[in-house]
Amino acid sequence: MGTDGDGTDSDFAEYAAARWPALLRSAIFLGCAPQEAEDLVQTTLLRCYTSWRKVARADHRDAYVSRMLVNAFRESRRRRWWGERPTGDLTELDVAVPDGTDDLADTASVRRALDGISVPQREVVVLRYYLQLSERETADALRIPPGTVKSRLSAALKHLATALEPSGEEH
Repeated sequence: MGTDGDGTDSDFAEYAAARWPALLRSAIFLGCAPQEAEDLVQTTLLRCYTSWRKVARADHRDAYVSRMLVNAFRESRRRRWWGERPTGDLTELDVAVPDGTDDLADTASVRRALDGISVPQREVVVLRYYLQLSERETADALRIPPGTVKSRLSAALKHLATALEPSGEEH
């Protein structure tokens, strides 16, 4: 990526490098397989780059990019054909790319719990608690009223509390 003389490319590159792990985990928590999550984040960051001046001027840059991620996720789910065909003959690459998900104590159980809630609830949980957007920023990112954010969070948290409850413990 070349520089355009005003630091825009370097600003974008710095932002993208810093936000990549969080965006990748967010895509996984939204319901993507790890490879699909990488594609989704790349698509999001490409869109972000092509409109970087607008993104950079946003009041809350992370909320703006989160909306781009959720929109790209929704678009990927609406498409019938993703342009790829699965195959059983994949060559394993001996390249490890750290994505930060190794730091999660029990990623599988969290993903299973998240799979048990609706996509709109999952979007709210990921933006509000994982990306730490405020209720207002979450509402703006998803283009829904703040009250809807609260009601979706309430329903999702009830389910997640039950789903993530350690087995064998009594209350």
